Parts: sequence; structure tokens; C-alpha cells
Amino acid sequence: MKLKAKMYNRTFEFHSVAEVLAKANEVKAGDTWQGIAAESQSERVAARLVLSRMTLEDIYENPVIPYEKDEVTRVIYDDLNQYVYNEFKGYTLGELREYILAHTGDEVLRLGRGMTSEAIAGVAKLMSNLDLVAASAKIRQPARCNTTIGLPGRISYRNQPNHTTDDVNGIMASMKEGFTYGSGDAVIGINPVEDNPENTAYLLKTVHEFMEEWKIPTQACVLAHVTTQMKAQELGAPIDVFFQSIAGTQATNDAFGITKDLLENAREACRQGGNSLGPNFMYFETGQGSEVSLEGDEGIDEMTLEARTYGFGRHFQPFMVNNVSGFIGPETIYDGREVVRADIEDLFMGKVHGLPMGIAPCYTNHMRCDQNDQENGTMLCAMAGSFYFMGVPGGDDIMLNYQDTTYHDDASIREILGLRPTPEFEKWMEDMGLMEDGRLTEIAGDPSIFEK
Repeated sequence: MKLKAKMYNRTFEFHSVAEVLAKANEVKAGDTWQGIAAESQSERVAARLVLSRMTLEDIYENPVIPYEKDEVTRVIYDDLNQYVYNEFKGYTLGELREYILAHTGDEVLRLGRGMTSEAIAGVAKLMSNLDLVAASAKIRQPARCNTTIGLPGRISYRNQPNHTTDDVNGIMASMKEGFTYGSGDAVIGINPVEDNPENTAYLLKTVHEFMEEWKIPTQACVLAHVTTQMKAQELGAPIDVFFQSIAGTQATNDAFGITKDLLENAREACRQGGNSLGPNFMYFETGQGSEVSLEGDEGIDEMTLEARTYGFGRHFQPFMVNNVSGFIGPETIYDGREVVRADIEDLFMGKVHGLPMGIAPCYTNHMRCDQNDQENGTMLCAMAGSFYFMGVPGGDDIMLNYQDTTYHDDASIREILGLRPTPEFEKWMEDMGLMEDGRLTEIAGDPSIFEK
């Protein structure tokens, strides 16, 4: 394995696969903060040249964190399809990039089963924005909880009616408005202010009563810690899907208070005692930079760690994976250019892992980012086949204090690209008079339709 390349009469020599992966990455604030980023464009190009010549076997034999040290590494390697790996292990990453761009989505999904997460990240580092969009768009592996997301010709939305005090009247008002715009067929997802079983159970019961009253075909989730949700289930809360943030290193997952065993127990609790059909019962949130923010990065670049997060997450066959790279902030994602690139990298990497990927093309107000950057990211990810986006009242989450896609954005993306909600949800909207022939009607946006 050759770890050096010559650029403009200068030889760049690298000392490990991890260093090559870091220096081949697009500019990211988190990598610069760690001191592992390329120091010049020439060094970045040299690292990519070295990376393109590495084989799948080279990456496999050199995990960025050793198997014996890290649970995430163990999950990735233990779950790898060895038959597919052996078929492709002699391919270079440059050749794998060409294979992915030239083959069908199903063929890419098969290849992904034999690639370690570091290898998937490595291929993504060799791709342009257009490459990432073109490759992502053809990869689809739908998932089902109560309804199915990821079907061709469909795009779904999480109805996100957060409130600064968990006031149920405010939550319900926002949720109703979202439904009238067609937002909520992916999930009703509430981020609670109070992370305790009683509050979680109360919110879930209230939302489920509304869903049952109006016969709304979807699923609901309160995004408390997974252990809080499990305790709420013991209190009788109706559980459709369990939520949890996950990461690409054991150190960060330790900080999140999770392990593989805990998540397996949660999935089984939902399978045996939950309210949904399944077979997909987990909802994960991820984002480039979380490991850096929690000092659990192990000196590895944030994009590679994000890919490892997907390798860990696919073990649990989730219903949804929700990427929020733009939420983490300027110390890891500094500006609009970085967040848009991260969005489409993450969508590609997640889909090659076989995950039902959604993107929150979001940003925080202390980043060098604005609404145009956010909308550019939304349109690119929509073209790349994101399974779902968020639906936030006014685009401003007043509880989490960040900017995301609005109910109006959701409707606009469907109209621009000719996409529709999940089949069951579209039928419900038609029955409610909110949609006709795939387009919103004049009463869309009027939550008074829910008043009796």
C-alpha cells in the first residue's frame, strides 16, 4: 500500500489510512479544529490520489479504530457480508466510484453490504457534488413502521411541532397546521423539553388519541432518551418507534448513554410491546461533528466517523435515519458551503449502507449560513432522493433554536419534483379534501378543519 504521491514537484507522504482519509476530505471546520485537515489544496489532491489507489482490502485491513478497542468497529466488521467483500476486495476506491456511478441502485446496495464504513466514506471523498446526487438518487431501500417511506415517486416529512414548555395546546396547534400541508407522513416527532417518562407518556398518548380520532396513517415519537421512552412504554404509552441519537465511536456512544445491547433491547421491546406493524422499529439521529463536540472523535475526521455511525445504525434495521449535520454548529460545520456538502455526503453514505435516509438541511444562527444555503441543500437532497425532510412551523424551531424546512417548503418540493406523500397518507389527505391529483387544495394550511 503506497501512502505517498507527487504533486507539482512536491512529494506528499502520509503515515496511515486514517490520515489519508482525513486529508482527502472537503474542508470541514471540525477537521481543522482537530489539526488533521489538509494544509493546502495540493495536499488534499495528493491525499485523494493516494486514496483512489487503495483497494477495498487495504481499507478493511486498516480500520481507523481497532476492532478490540471499539464497539462500533466490531459491529461494522461483524455485520459485513464476507461473500460480497471477497468479490470486490481487489477493487480500488477509484474503481468502486466508477462502479457505483455506472450500476443500478440494487447493485450498489449489494456492493454496500461488502464495504466497511471507512471504504464508503473514502469513495464519497472522491466524488463531486453531482456525483453524490446522481449516485444517491438511484438507491432506494424502503422501510416500514405503520407506513412505508422511501417508495419511488414519494417524499415524506416529519411533522415537528416542538414547544418551549411542552405545552400540549401549542404542540397540537402546530401539528394540525403541518398535517394540512401534507407534513407528517414520515412521523410526528416531538423533541421534549422535559426528558422524563411521565411527560413522554402523556405526549404520546395525546398525539395517538388525535391520530386515532382522525384516522391518520402515520407513526408518532417523542424524542427523549431511549431509556426514558422504554420507561414510558412501561407506563402504558403507545410506542410506534424508538428514537435515539447515535455516533461513530464507542466513546461518543458512551457519552450518549447507549450500547449495542441497549438498542437491541429497545428494538425488541417495540417489536413485542409496541403499537406499530414494523418490521422497522428504530429512529436514529446523526450528524457530522457530534464526536468532535463530545471529544470522542479519536482523532478521526468527522465525515469518516459519520459513515461509521451508519455502519453501526444499519445493524438495527431502522425505520428512519435523520441527519442533522447543520445543527451541530460552527466548530464542526462552519458555513453554508460546508453544510450543503455534508448533507449530500451523508445522504449518499447512508443510502449505500442500505439505510432509509432523511436529511434535515438545517443551520444554526451562529453559523455563516443563511436561508438560501439551506434551500440549496434542500433542493439538492430532494433530487438525490432523500426519503424525508422536516416540517417545522415557520422554519424556526423555537425549542431547539435552529432553522429547518417549513411546511411550505415541504409542499414546494413535492410540486417542483412531482413527488407525493406515502400512499396511505395521500389517500387520507384526499378524504380530508386537502389534496387532489397530488396537489394541495385551497383549504390546505387551514387547521380549523380539525375543529368540530
